[in-house]
Amino acid sequence: MQSTDLGNKESGKIWHRKPSPATRDGRTSIHQLFVERLLCAKDASKCWGRRRNKTHFRFSGVLWSLHIGVIIVNIIHNTSDYHPKVLRFLNVAFDGTGDCLIAGDHQGNIYVFDLYGNRFNLVQRTAQACTALAFNLRRKSEFLVALADYSIKCFDTVTKELVSWMRGHESSVFSISVHASGKYAITTSSDTAQLWDLDTFQRKRKLNIRQSVGIQKVFFLPLSNTILSCFKDNSIFAWECDTLFCKYQLPAPPESSSILYKVFAVTRDGRILAAGGKSNHLHLWCLEARQLFRIIQMSTKVRAIRHLEFLPDSFDAGSNQVLGVLSQDGIMRFINIQTCKLLFEIGSLDEGISSSVISPHGRYIASIMENGSLNIYSVQALTQEINKPPLPLVKVIEDLPKNKLSSSDLKMKVTSGRVQQPAKSRGNKIQTRILKQDLTGDFESKKNELPDGLNKKRLQILLKGYGEYPTKYRMFIWRSLLQLPENHTAFSSLIDKGTHVTFLNLQKKYPIKSRKLLRVLQRTLSALAHWSVIFSDTPYLPLLAFPFVKLFQNNQLICFEVIATLIINWCQHWFEYFPNPPINILSMIENVLAFHDKELLQHFIDHDITSQLYAWPLLETVFSEVLTREEWLKLFDNIFSNHPSFLLMTVVAYNMCSRVPLLNCNLKDDFEFFFHHRNNLDINVVIRQVYHLMETTPTDIHPNSMLHVFVALTKGQYPVFNQYPKFIVDYQTQERERIRNDELDYLRERQTVEDMQAEVDQQRVEDEAWYQKQELLRKAEETRREMLLQEEEKIIQQRQRLAAVKRELKVKEMHLQDAARRRFLKLQQDQQEMELRRLDDEIGRKNLTENQAAVAKEMRADADAYRRKVDLEEHMFHKLIEAGETQSQKTQKWKEAEGKEFCLRSAKKASALSDASRKWFLKQEINAAVEHAENPCHKEEPRFQNEQEDSSCLPRTSHLNDSSEMHPSTQISLNRRAVEWDTTEQNLIQKVRNLRQRLTAQARHRCQTPHLLAA
Repeated sequence: MQSTDLGNKESGKIWHRKPSPATRDGRTSIHQLFVERLLCAKDASKCWGRRRNKTHFRFSGVLWSLHIGVIIVNIIHNTSDYHPKVLRFLNVAFDGTGDCLIAGDHQGNIYVFDLYGNRFNLVQRTAQACTALAFNLRRKSEFLVALADYSIKCFDTVTKELVSWMRGHESSVFSISVHASGKYAITTSSDTAQLWDLDTFQRKRKLNIRQSVGIQKVFFLPLSNTILSCFKDNSIFAWECDTLFCKYQLPAPPESSSILYKVFAVTRDGRILAAGGKSNHLHLWCLEARQLFRIIQMSTKVRAIRHLEFLPDSFDAGSNQVLGVLSQDGIMRFINIQTCKLLFEIGSLDEGISSSVISPHGRYIASIMENGSLNIYSVQALTQEINKPPLPLVKVIEDLPKNKLSSSDLKMKVTSGRVQQPAKSRGNKIQTRILKQDLTGDFESKKNELPDGLNKKRLQILLKGYGEYPTKYRMFIWRSLLQLPENHTAFSSLIDKGTHVTFLNLQKKYPIKSRKLLRVLQRTLSALAHWSVIFSDTPYLPLLAFPFVKLFQNNQLICFEVIATLIINWCQHWFEYFPNPPINILSMIENVLAFHDKELLQHFIDHDITSQLYAWPLLETVFSEVLTREEWLKLFDNIFSNHPSFLLMTVVAYNMCSRVPLLNCNLKDDFEFFFHHRNNLDINVVIRQVYHLMETTPTDIHPNSMLHVFVALTKGQYPVFNQYPKFIVDYQTQERERIRNDELDYLRERQTVEDMQAEVDQQRVEDEAWYQKQELLRKAEETRREMLLQEEEKIIQQRQRLAAVKRELKVKEMHLQDAARRRFLKLQQDQQEMELRRLDDEIGRKNLTENQAAVAKEMRADADAYRRKVDLEEHMFHKLIEAGETQSQKTQKWKEAEGKEFCLRSAKKASALSDASRKWFLKQEINAAVEHAENPCHKEEPRFQNEQEDSSCLPRTSHLNDSSEMHPSTQISLNRRAVEWDTTEQNLIQKVRNLRQRLTAQARHRCQTPHLLAA
């Protein structure tokens, strides 16, 4: 492993000696090395026998002593300042070719590494750490870098200048995804994702989300216009790039293996999505079926998955099978997702990997190590044990030595695969030599050698033995047979020219259901038309290219070069009679058919069937209409492995193998149907017949003598294709241009006429609408007039009814006024009567009051006389006590007891009589007040007389029996009680008066209210 320290250098070599004998495409040709060893064998002193060279090549064991390391180069960056330190690489990204990569360190230094040119250059100093890189833009020299200040900048690696500066993120950008066309880019941060137009460097759309749901990753699916957005809640949505319409959402993963997705990877064809997180489970989603179809459980050493990436392969048609899984221990394990087997791994516990990127063509792996260095791995060396080629069919037998040896001394080895040195005995020196072929054989061997260590003759032998190539290696073998150069730059220049005007409306003539397939077909045909102008006028080119486009739709470069190689070699002389079918080619087919099956040819002639009907449809569609996919692939395994004349012989063999149904056809329509539809024919029989025709056809009519041998496409730039009558094509181009201009003029004039006609129609419609509107207005006016007349009649009738109602109301009003007048007079009369009754009540009340006052005065006079009498008796009693103190105590006590008893009895009687009189008087007053309140307007004269009568019947408190005989102390207590009774009596009388005054006021108010209402 070589190690390179960048130091303070701005440019230099990555390595000083190329680490492996890799070719331009990064793959070592094993067969070339084998041939080189055989050539070295001519000089035995250089190979073995003489050990002067340190480099010793053996023909057993390893192929060469110079070991090709797994790590091509280890790149470190140490500063040579006063305090040296290591600058750690943070991000790395490959360009579209896979031979260049850019890497940025934590100080903002960005380097470009050209692995093919063995150079590195410092292209920019950003002075801040880069968080993401992208190097596959439409302009190949430009790249995007996301910086720590949340901005994205675009730089040019050639001019080293700033192209654009994009802002809009509020957090660190950790992902940049570029569209396959290089026109759009998506930058992703934790809170938002933004879609940028890289032509104008303006933001087109912004994905806003809730704060509770963060973004894991948003990226483009390869070779499509679909955007995949993955969120932290495991929801995955697919959006259309142009309209941002949500196409679908993947369902939630099962609860048995539910993990929070952190990392994602998609195959090149965009069909399989791999997702992983903090678990050793790996989920594989089928994006076409939109369902989880496989769960892979990694080893127990894997606890979390940090990065996922598929390993591309040029021959898997984009359906990548090898997935790289970087776990928490820093080891990246590559597994086959179909067989679930571990293929190889990179990194170790001591030298862990932080992140990895795989080149688009799958030749290199760039890994940033945990110590900050950058390792470049060779995928070829990693997969050397996996992709071992099959053992060769050549077996080398060693000659006997010239000197005589015993059977025990001579050891001969017959090996399969590589030429080996015979074993030597210790006693005798054995001389060996390799069976040499003549110069012709060497030339043929060199001519049959193919890239990638394959041999054409051996492939032909294998093909004759098995009838077809293995499906797994078919694309690899085809690529080697056709010797495709893979001119990425030249093909990109053709694609960048855009869609050719001839194929703008391709879908109208060839309505293909799959939009992707139609788009790839349109691009491929446009690239062919830009390559040579003849193909823009070739009507059968879509039919010729369609089967290859359908087969290589995920690799447009291979598809284009396969079709171009087919046209240059197997379509020779097809365009000499353009725009007519190739008469010369059809004549060759007819001559061969005439030699091998005259009866069938005579049948064609008898029914006026020419070679343009029984040969040309098969050629222009390359048998795609009459064969199934498997049959077609098997046929082209043989076509690509043989001389270009094999295709013409296949046409003859197809007719000869179908001679029975063809001889039964008599109508031209039947022949046309036969050569444009699939038939019940064994393709193996046809292929055997082709080989028979190739061997038995005479040389003078054999197409082999009239067609050139196979010529591969040139590397770097595609060859010029001018094998057609240029004047016809130019004339057709001029005529087509003239017709196009005339058609444009006609279209403009027709558009003008249509505009005028549209204006006239619009005017006519407007006039018609105006007339209709006027007619509607007239009818509406008539309707309104009729409605007005009806409304006037209704108003007259209503007025008449209103007049009648007014008369009735006037009469009723007069009656009501008369009744009200009578009621008012009666009310006044009633009020006068009420007033008279009130006056009578007042007079009676005054008389009652005067009577009550006289009674009270009399009662007070009696009480005063009684008090005076009591005082006098008390005075006399005291005198008697003083005078009769000498009397007997017993007599005095007896008298006192009798006196007290008599006084008590007298007091009780007087108190009872007084209470009875007061209660009776109070009851009479309350009843009178109630009756007066209920009937305030009635006369009170009878009541007043009754009161007088009752008052005259009241008992007198002065009618006391034996008052003179009371004891003095008893008289004192009676005087006190009389005072209290007088006070109580006065209070009751006052309350009764107040009550009668209130009731009288209320009655007067009630009597005055009707009088006011009548007024």
